[in-house]
Amino acid sequence: MTPRNFVTASIALLALPYSTFVAAQQASFQSVQAPQPVLRLDIPHSSNPFNAYRASNVARPNLANTPRIDSLVHDGVLQLSLSDAIALALENNLDIAIARYNLPIAAADVLRTRAGGVFRGVNTGVVQNTPGGGVGGFGSSSSGAGAGGTSGGAGGAGTGASGLVQSTLGTGTDVSSYDPTFTANTNLEHYTEPLSNLTLYNVPVLRTNTIVGNFHFSQAFASGTTLSVTLDNDRVTNNSQYTLLTPEIDTYYRVLFQQQLLAGFGLGPNLRYLRIAKNNQKISDQAFKLQIISTITQIEDLYWDLVSAYEDERVKSASLDFANQTLDTARKELKLEAIPAIDVLKDEGEVANRQQDLTIARSQLQFQELLIKNALTKNLDDPTLEAMPVQPTDLSTVSLDAAAASSSPTEDIIQQALTSRIELSESKIDLQSRDMSLASARNALLPTLALTAYYGGTGLGGPANPASHTTSTAPGSYSGALSNAFNNSAPDYYVGLSLTVPIRNRIAKSDQYRAELESRQAELRLAQLRKQIRIEVRNAQYALDQSQARVQFANKARELAQRTFEITAKEQSLGAGSALQTLAARHDVATAESALVAARTAYQKARVELDRAVGRTLEANAISVESARTGVPPSQATQP
Repeated sequence: MTPRNFVTASIALLALPYSTFVAAQQASFQSVQAPQPVLRLDIPHSSNPFNAYRASNVARPNLANTPRIDSLVHDGVLQLSLSDAIALALENNLDIAIARYNLPIAAADVLRTRAGGVFRGVNTGVVQNTPGGGVGGFGSSSSGAGAGGTSGGAGGAGTGASGLVQSTLGTGTDVSSYDPTFTANTNLEHYTEPLSNLTLYNVPVLRTNTIVGNFHFSQAFASGTTLSVTLDNDRVTNNSQYTLLTPEIDTYYRVLFQQQLLAGFGLGPNLRYLRIAKNNQKISDQAFKLQIISTITQIEDLYWDLVSAYEDERVKSASLDFANQTLDTARKELKLEAIPAIDVLKDEGEVANRQQDLTIARSQLQFQELLIKNALTKNLDDPTLEAMPVQPTDLSTVSLDAAAASSSPTEDIIQQALTSRIELSESKIDLQSRDMSLASARNALLPTLALTAYYGGTGLGGPANPASHTTSTAPGSYSGALSNAFNNSAPDYYVGLSLTVPIRNRIAKSDQYRAELESRQAELRLAQLRKQIRIEVRNAQYALDQSQARVQFANKARELAQRTFEITAKEQSLGAGSALQTLAARHDVATAESALVAARTAYQKARVELDRAVGRTLEANAISVESARTGVPPSQATQP
C-alpha cells in the first residue's frame, strides 16, 4: 500500500463515525428547515392599492450549499467531474450569486423610470472575487480586485466604465413624474381680531371661523403635457352685523392644460430615462451572461489545475515507490556485501529527494482542492467538507487527431466571435443609449415655450345674515354654490404662451457638445473592442496550436524516457549498470510524465480560453442561462 493510500484509508476509517453523525444531523436539519425562497427577478406587484405605500422586503441570501454536493461524496471523497463542477458553480458560486442581484436591480430601475424618475444605473461589471484560475483575490493588480470585486462594464450611471465617461448619459430637460398626484388640504381656523372702532364691522372684536377643503389632482404625460384639476372650498363665519352671508360658502374649480412646444416636447426627451433604463436592463442581462462565461471559464481552469495536481501527485508517488524499492534492494545487497555502502547512501539521497517532490505535489494538490471547493460552495463552515479530498473523474486526455479535425479556419472563428461576443452586444446597446442622450441634449438647446390654458368657475352660497337686513340672491347651501361654479355663470378662462430664452445658453451647449464627444468616444471604443477580439481569438488559436505541439513533443519525450529507463534497468539486471543510473533514468521518466501532465493541462486551458474568446462557452458546456438566472437546476425548476 502506498503512503497516500494508507493515509486516505486511515482518514476514511477515522471519519466514518463522524461522517455518519454529520449526515444524520444534516438530514434532521433539512427536515425541519423550510426551503429558502428563490431570488425574485421582478418587482413584487399587488392589486391592493395600499401596498404601494408598504415596503417590499427581500429575503436574506441562502448561504446553504445545494444538495448536489452531498450526492457527489463517496467514501469520504468528493468525486467531481467537469460537468458536476459547472453545475455546482451555477448553483453555489458566490460571484454568480452576487451578479444575480443586478437583474432585479435593473428591473427596479425600469420601474422607477416608468414614473419619470432618473435612472440610478446598474453595475454591469464582472464579479471576480473567487481566487484561483488566474483571476482576482490575490492582489490589487488582479482582475476584479477593485471596489466590489467587479471589473468595468458598459452601461449604468458610473463614470469611467471601460475607459469611457458617461456624465451626460440621460442629459436633457427635466422630466415630470408620470405617477398622478392627489393633494388634499383641509384645515379649521378660529381667528380673533380686536378693532379700534365700530365703523367697519359694528363689533369691538371680530371673531372669524374658517373651514377650508382644497383638493388638487395633477398628471403629467410623456408628450410634455401636464393636466391638473383644482377644487377649492371654504366656509367662513363671523360675528359682524355687516356680513351679508353667514356662513359664506365659496367654491372654485379650475382645469389646467400645459404643453411644452420647444424644449421638452415629444416622447424622445420625456421617455429617455425609461428607454435608457430598458437598455441598461438589456446590458445587465448580457452582463450576467458574461458573468456566467467568466465564472465557468475560471471553474474549468480550476478543474484542470486540480487534474494536473492530482496526476502530478500520482507521478511523484510512483517515483517515490520505485526509489523505495531500489533502496530496499540496495540494503539487501549491502548485507550480502555485493555493493559498497556509498551506493546505499546515494539511494537514500534519491529517496529523500523523491519524498520532497511528493510533499510539494501533495501540498499543491491540497491547495487546488481547497480552491475548487471554495469556488463550488457558498460556505466551507463544515470542517469535514473543508478537509475532504477531491478526486477528479475527468482526467486530462488529448486526442491530437480529433483536435486537428475539429479545428476551424482562424478567420471563420473570428467572424463567429464578432457575432457572439457579449462585450460587443453591450457596447452596441450602450451606443443606442448615448444616441438617445444626444438627441435629448440637442432638444434641451431650444428655448422653453409653454402653451398654458385653463378654464374654471366660481360659486358663492350661504344663508343671509339676519342682522344685515338684506336680501341675498345666493343659494343657501354648498350644493347650490357648487352648482353655480359649474354652470358657467361665473367663468374663469385663460390662454397664454410663456417663452424663456436663456442668453448665451452655455450650460445646455456644453452638455450637448460633451454628449457628442462621449458618443464619438464610445464609437472608437467599439472599434477598438472589435480589434481586441480579433487579437484575442488569434492569440487563443496560437496558444491552442502551441499546446497541441507541446503535448505531441511531451508524449515523445515520455516515450523516449521510458525506453531509456527500460534499457538502463535491463543493463542493471545484467550487471552492466548501477542502481543509481536506473534511479536517474526513472527520475527522468517522472520528469517527462510531469511535463506531459503540464502540457495536457495547458492544452485543456487553451481550449477553454479559445471557447471564451470566440464566445461559445455556454454552448460548449450546454449551460442554461435561464436556470443560472434563478440558481435552480432545470430539473428542479420544472417540479411542482
